[in-house]
Amino acid sequence: MFFKNRCHITAVLVAGVLGISMVTGLTACGSSDGTKVVFTTGFGKNEVFRIGDESCSKAEIMIYLTTTQNQYENVYGTEIWNTSLNGVTLEDNVKETVLARIAQIKTMYLLAKEKEVTLDEAEEAKVVQAAQEYYSSLNDTEIEAMGATEEIVENLYREYAMADKVYQLIIQDINPEISDDEARKITVQQIFFATASTDMDGNLKPYSESSIQSAYEKACEVRDLAVDGEHDFTELASKYSDDSEITYSFGKGEAESAYEEAAFNLATDEVSQVVKCERGYYIIKCINTLDREETDANKLKIVEERKREVFGQEYDSFVNTLVRQLNDKLWDEITLIMDEQVTTDNFFDVYAKYFPEE
Repeated sequence: MFFKNRCHITAVLVAGVLGISMVTGLTACGSSDGTKVVFTTGFGKNEVFRIGDESCSKAEIMIYLTTTQNQYENVYGTEIWNTSLNGVTLEDNVKETVLARIAQIKTMYLLAKEKEVTLDEAEEAKVVQAAQEYYSSLNDTEIEAMGATEEIVENLYREYAMADKVYQLIIQDINPEISDDEARKITVQQIFFATASTDMDGNLKPYSESSIQSAYEKACEVRDLAVDGEHDFTELASKYSDDSEITYSFGKGEAESAYEEAAFNLATDEVSQVVKCERGYYIIKCINTLDREETDANKLKIVEERKREVFGQEYDSFVNTLVRQLNDKLWDEITLIMDEQVTTDNFFDVYAKYFPEE
């Protein structure tokens, strides 16, 4: 977690906010990586945390937290807060997610300032307009419960826009052109003969040598049937395979090396020899040597992965130079607002309206 003693939750960060989903340095626990983590009693009355010279108020946290709370309730209902996992309540989980989310935005804002990134006049105008629209959508109960002011909202949107802008600056030189060969996804069918089982801890337990030999002999027999021109591969898979899933689409690096090498060297409708893998033997039939839809989707995935990697390297280096301070007492006192009149859920939607994803 971003702050010491918050390691028990895995934070889900910024999905759909800046077009990235990153954990990076925000989830680092303790100071083994050289990060300076400092605790102090010198906080302001409603100051939840500090990162470098940036501060986060309770009102800022509550705007993020209440928005997230109501988004959950819109989908799952208010009963969702009765759930827990491994002794951790959903409320605690959501709180930690919000803490990490706003901490990352503020860290990226600091990074933007270090790189002398600024908003132009049109962007500043959008920040003001977005803040006015969001704040005017709040009722009196929501304003009081969250401690919101138009100035606080404006500041949040400004930091948001600056974080977005520095992200775009850092990843701007990444080549978005990915070749078909690099991103190629193929579709295959398979018949699987198991030679090992999996124990409760996920460890493979090989069968006896005689059972493994029997599996191999059966695989050879079925492979002969698969290429004799008289048997349907799908029917053979349904009858003999130890895996209920028959058809797969995958790309390079997504399968065991022996399986991948055999599959990617097949022509359409060609059937492989018996392929030995860690879990057993496979017979593979190529259905499509290039799944266009899956390949195009994989190109986008590869580009996003490269963006995360490039940004993550710079972000991690920067965040580890910052002193982080959490007001534990105030943070532990923050709770969800359980009031039927507090339904605001459009904080991020309003931002996206004025700053649409590129």
